[in-house]
Amino acid sequence: MNLSFADIAVILVYAVSIFTLAQWVSREKPGHVKNSRDYFLASRNLPWWAIGTSLIAANISAEQIIGMSGSGYVIGLGIASYEWMAALTLLIVGKFFLPIFLKNQISTMPEFLQRRYGTSVRLVMAIFWLGLYVFVNLTSILWLGATAVHTVTGLDIEYAMLGLGVFAGAYALYGGLKAVALTDIVQVSLLVLGGLVIAAIALEKISGGTGIGGVIGGFNTLRAQMPGKFQMILSPDNPSYMDLPGLSVLVGGMWIMNLSYWGFNQYIIQRALAAKDTAEAQTGIVLAAFLKLLMPVLVVLPGIAAGTLAPHLAKPDQAYPYLMTLLPPGLLGLVFAALIAAIIASMGSKINSIATIFTIDLYKPLHKNASERMLVIVGRITAVVALVAALLTAKPLLGNLPQAFQYIQEYTGFVTPGIVVIFILGLFWPRATTAGAFVAAIGSVVLSYGYKIYAPEIPFMNRVGYVFLICLGAAIVVSLLQRKRSTSTIDVSNIDYSTSLSFNVASVLVIAILTALYATFW
Repeated sequence: MNLSFADIAVILVYAVSIFTLAQWVSREKPGHVKNSRDYFLASRNLPWWAIGTSLIAANISAEQIIGMSGSGYVIGLGIASYEWMAALTLLIVGKFFLPIFLKNQISTMPEFLQRRYGTSVRLVMAIFWLGLYVFVNLTSILWLGATAVHTVTGLDIEYAMLGLGVFAGAYALYGGLKAVALTDIVQVSLLVLGGLVIAAIALEKISGGTGIGGVIGGFNTLRAQMPGKFQMILSPDNPSYMDLPGLSVLVGGMWIMNLSYWGFNQYIIQRALAAKDTAEAQTGIVLAAFLKLLMPVLVVLPGIAAGTLAPHLAKPDQAYPYLMTLLPPGLLGLVFAALIAAIIASMGSKINSIATIFTIDLYKPLHKNASERMLVIVGRITAVVALVAALLTAKPLLGNLPQAFQYIQEYTGFVTPGIVVIFILGLFWPRATTAGAFVAAIGSVVLSYGYKIYAPEIPFMNRVGYVFLICLGAAIVVSLLQRKRSTSTIDVSNIDYSTSLSFNVASVLVIAILTALYATFW
């Protein structure tokens, strides 16, 4: 489908505006040279609204929009548990994890591991995260984003990836985290608007009506035609049970995956670490939690609607791009710009986090006398190298996958149990040792692979839960068997876990909404 002049005009206005805004917000005062604190942590002065919107912008990208719509096409509303349970996870992160991280002035997650367990754990996990971010996260954004661009415009996928990579690099390289985070309010606003438009248009197509009546009618028709796609808790006889195994989404492995992603993932938690204080970070967390409650309307519901409008797509991940081709001129440009905004915002976040980990956790310890200017230069070079590596490997790694989102979740699940064990014990059990941390990290990969090969009938989410419990027990036993005590420099004494009245009220409201949603779509 060719873009109209109106579509192209909307996209160009977005591209020029967001690039200009990014450069403007990242400018420095006369005479001030950007240092590593400015570049990687936005001078530790991010406001709550930038933290909240940037958390969502970093999270919602092509892998979420295209991937979750594809999973909605196949599985239905059940996949929304990743979003809705994340809202509750964010509140836990804000209340119990951030006070420790911020009191100890943590800049990166590997830095926390060094101060808690030692240099070896920091080195191993820094290398692991760099590999994950470049060859799983960055590649998935590029490939799925380019797939959407190709579907709508006909542009060759390789050229689409190159264009996205160059734009994201130009957008994020100069200003660092400040440029990314302070422009994310625009990116998220555009994402929400575009998602609501495509959901509304899809529902109107189903009902044949227009306006609010057409949207409501389309939703009711969709529920009547596809009742199985509106079940949050899947039964064992459901074809998608292996992906979402019943109550495990509420009490099992999904908790481990969410805690790892929202609590200990550098490109997510980096926004909160850049807050001026804990209260500001917690307010931003609350905003992100409410936005997560909205996300299934934007990314899952369109996928379910596509199941009625186009039941015979070659691949589920074509659901969202297909719906985009139904939009009239002008609106197509708006939704396309929203998708590009999500891709660029998330890619910018990952680029900055890759640069942060490499520079702070690998380069700086080996070059202790490096100037602040050199650290920023190294960060920018790292970002360029990461982009090039992702561009070269995206198609070989992801080109033949039917459901990229589920694939990413499953194989990330090989390591998340060990990560959660290491951090939970590191935060709340002073007796945990370096050897215990390594047992958890290695055991997580080995056990997950063993389950995958020798017990493939076990859903991967249950596998994540089982491996977590085994690794937790093993780490505790190994730590207790060692006489050598921890040499941690993390201060966990007198941590203030109290939260404001607004945070508490918001938390109760989030829990009430979640209870109502699961009661309605059980």
